[in-house]
Amino acid sequence: MLAWLENEGHECHLFSQGKHLIRSLGRDTFDLIILDWMLPDIEGIQVLRWIREHLDWHVPVLFVTARDAEADVVDALECGADDYMAKPIKHREMLARIKAITRRTQAQPEDGGTLQLGPYGLNLTTRTVSLRGMPVELTQKEFELVLFLFRSAGRVLSRGHILEGVWGCSPDLNTRTVDTHISRIRNKLGLKGEHGWQLKAVYQHGYRLERVEESPA
Repeated sequence: MLAWLENEGHECHLFSQGKHLIRSLGRDTFDLIILDWMLPDIEGIQVLRWIREHLDWHVPVLFVTARDAEADVVDALECGADDYMAKPIKHREMLARIKAITRRTQAQPEDGGTLQLGPYGLNLTTRTVSLRGMPVELTQKEFELVLFLFRSAGRVLSRGHILEGVWGCSPDLNTRTVDTHISRIRNKLGLKGEHGWQLKAVYQHGYRLERVEESPA
């Protein structure tokens, strides 16, 4: 299963115990968690409950487990799982479900390849950004960072996760370049609340792009 995901270009992190995943979620961010019910230390359903009770951003969770009783499926979905698959897992079905979860949980381009969030427009074809219809001059790396942030609007993103997603670098490397680029795009796009969106630093974790009440004209 890990090879299927990596062959599709996904960066994967493997945790052998639930407590290791919980510890990592205190400092890192993930686009999706694939969770088994039967873990060596605690049950996967307990990990899911911890995720929904302690994280203030919605990370998608896909249960992949040998337990297929109706009561187990209902329990997992009611506790906040986004989808549930019973083993044995089919390759193409799993990849399709992951894509479907991503479409539901991340902002997607409108027809014509434009991602619109309030007054901000991101054109994925020309790789340009506009604010209230006026173009904003960005470097290509700044555009990639803006796109990454807007697709994950509302979620807390660790510096390491941003570094992996935008620069393709290990999260263990120096993340100062993330802070520098964040500062630049915050200023260029006015992401301080005056246009209805704020790029906020989250203490000891990273950043979150969030909607705020727009100031009266």
